[in-house]
Amino acid sequence: MELTSLKKSDNKIYNLIQNELERQRKSIRLIPSENYVSKAVLEATGSILTNKYSEGYARKRYYEGQEYIDQIEEIACERACKLFGADHANIQPYSGSPANLAAYCALILPGEKIMGMNLFHGGHLTHGFKVSFTSKFFESVQYKVNEKTKLLDYEEIAKFAKLEKPKLIVCGATAYPRLIDFKKFREIADSVGAYLVADIAHIAGLIVAGEHPSPIPYADVVTTTTHKTLRGPRGAMILCKAEQAEKIDRAVFPGLQGGPHNHTTAAIAVALKEASSLDFRKYAKQIVKNAKILAKELENYGFDLITGGTDNHLLLIDMSSKKITGKEAAKTLARANIICNFNTIPFDKRSPFDPSGIRLGTPAITSRGMKEEEMKKIAFWMNEIVENIKNDKKIKEIGREVEKFCLQYSMP
Repeated sequence: MELTSLKKSDNKIYNLIQNELERQRKSIRLIPSENYVSKAVLEATGSILTNKYSEGYARKRYYEGQEYIDQIEEIACERACKLFGADHANIQPYSGSPANLAAYCALILPGEKIMGMNLFHGGHLTHGFKVSFTSKFFESVQYKVNEKTKLLDYEEIAKFAKLEKPKLIVCGATAYPRLIDFKKFREIADSVGAYLVADIAHIAGLIVAGEHPSPIPYADVVTTTTHKTLRGPRGAMILCKAEQAEKIDRAVFPGLQGGPHNHTTAAIAVALKEASSLDFRKYAKQIVKNAKILAKELENYGFDLITGGTDNHLLLIDMSSKKITGKEAAKTLARANIICNFNTIPFDKRSPFDPSGIRLGTPAITSRGMKEEEMKKIAFWMNEIVENIKNDKKIKEIGREVEKFCLQYSMP
């Protein structure tokens, strides 16, 4: 997008945006929660809809002048319901964290117990982790993965649920490379009379494309961000069964928020239309293919993959076998223009500020048209960087190679 007015008005911000544009163009972006939006999504996000305030819901607003805003929000909700097969959609949450809090507030009372996946085992802060307000508003207990396999152990989770008797169970993850069995989570929730909330922020795009099972038939409420694999703007949605619709809507507004961000609503609508296309299904399939090939190639180079591989878009790697920490690996890879994030691994003995693992994924590089052969090249570079981690000259040399490589692939 042309930023001529910004350049005249605020040259400092303009230059920083241009610098970020170049960084995104010239780097292999492997952070699994990042992606590239289409130009259409970008245009909707930057539109004049940001000028309008719209407290309430379509046809039930507290401000006048909503005739076009209402239509945009209705289209977004209709597309979300159709794409995911849900009874009801609320597309007003500002991001995934308030969407999760709204879901909990809609279903249970403050002080009641939620059970979510431990952050260090692949869950999210808002699944009741101790530093999150979700653990301050609600009593929180955390389930873990199996220590040997690093996989979700549904029998153990069921035993834990019967011991703790939560009112609400959260499933879904931010650093779990395998499929999640939502049906089993439903059975566990039913066994203790709990609500089931599925957080699909990372895998929403894979779900609508048929590359991951959907929680819609099983969960009472489903939350998701609209970026990541769904390739939309930075926003969120809550999907639910008809009987939860009123509770969800009241929890979002007036419970937790004021007016929605109308420019984001429009961009979500555009992204949902894109996600309903055959091209998007091909894209999601390629995300998984790329992740599997990247995992295999890295394993061949001696990288220790948590769970031994991946079923989705992300990989979690224990760098201990390479005699370096996750933070050291991530920082050095970034110097060579390969961007991932350091991450705790299940049962990590190191601090979250300097953990053993790194987390990487394939959504963004797949958006640029990279496929299986490119994954082999990326794995080769990653190994070269790790093997030469003290060799600044070599790191810079690889960084230049990566820049040239990236410029061959257009940025959406």
